[in-house]
Amino acid sequence: MLSLPPLSLYIHIPWCVQKCPYCDFNSHALKGDVPHEEYVNHLLTDLDQDLAYTGGREISTIFIGGGTPSLLSSEAMQRLLDGVRRRLPVNAFAEITMEANPGTVEAERFHAYHQAGVNRISIGVQSFNEEKLIRLGRIHGAQEARGAARLAAGLGLRSFNLDLMHGLPDQTLEQALDDLRQAIALNPPHLSWYQLTIEPNTLFGSRPPVLPDDDALWDIFEQGNHLLAAAGYRQYETSAYAKPGFQCEHNLNYWRFGDYLGIGCGAHGKLSQADGTLLRTVKTRHPRGYMQGNYLEKRYGVEPADLPFEYFMNRFRLTEPTPRQEFSAFTGLDEETVRSALDQALAGGYISEDDSCWQVTEKGKLFLNPLLEMFME
Repeated sequence: MLSLPPLSLYIHIPWCVQKCPYCDFNSHALKGDVPHEEYVNHLLTDLDQDLAYTGGREISTIFIGGGTPSLLSSEAMQRLLDGVRRRLPVNAFAEITMEANPGTVEAERFHAYHQAGVNRISIGVQSFNEEKLIRLGRIHGAQEARGAARLAAGLGLRSFNLDLMHGLPDQTLEQALDDLRQAIALNPPHLSWYQLTIEPNTLFGSRPPVLPDDDALWDIFEQGNHLLAAAGYRQYETSAYAKPGFQCEHNLNYWRFGDYLGIGCGAHGKLSQADGTLLRTVKTRHPRGYMQGNYLEKRYGVEPADLPFEYFMNRFRLTEPTPRQEFSAFTGLDEETVRSALDQALAGGYISEDDSCWQVTEKGKLFLNPLLEMFME
């Protein structure tokens, strides 16, 4: 029998001041003003149409992503979160995260966002090197990034995160480590530190820049990990580091194969149903179509044969052990259905196993894609 995991809510705000050359997220360069009130109305109507699939469950976390959610007015944010609370039970201690770019962080508005219920901010810094910021198409400077972090630290939030990239065009080891040192000096409770990858449907995809080679990337990763560990950060996911007790609860729910409603342009959802069905939803990507009331692009059930790969693709991103009982509880499948893949992974030294859990080994972390491919068959 399928167990219903915790339920989160993802809300997508699709506009940015300009599109960054590396970004393959569903974001659109803003032409004119953000349609604050109109878009919030559509978000709440979109939510109304998905309520039947929630089973009346409580929302444990909310994540407002983009795009640049901090382009939304504080009044619109208040209406949005009030509207969510009227429609769904939201846990009184729910983590509510909003993404923000340093160039859009203003003290007055952020106090108002906090009053609306936002208690965690994720700031897209990416680098403190002015030359690299220009190369990445960012509209903020290093001073604005530091100011945004200090503002977040003084707001009385539950937590805040800094997003930082490494492996940037022509980036040296010392430049990458300097970025990390500057981020650590701002003492964020959470750091997302991830490698720049070139995605096909981006400007960098059509005109690839020169990136550090594999040996240089390994040196950056290895020495960066030492810096983070020495500063008290613990890696708990492939590219996420946190001080003890400050992991991102919303992302943890994703990686633990929890459920999430997705509303807004291009948002994805995963919803377990009481009858054992696991539904995926995808919302209309472009704001034009979405704001004509055409919210749903597709809704479909996940085939049982696809569930092992989907489950382990998420679970094995985490450094924590994977409870064996949860595989059956959250997929409805018996462990025997993946026994041969598990045995192959064990024989290859990619995972370890005991009576209660599976644990990805150091080798498994380094060769995560080959490990996951074992569960595709």
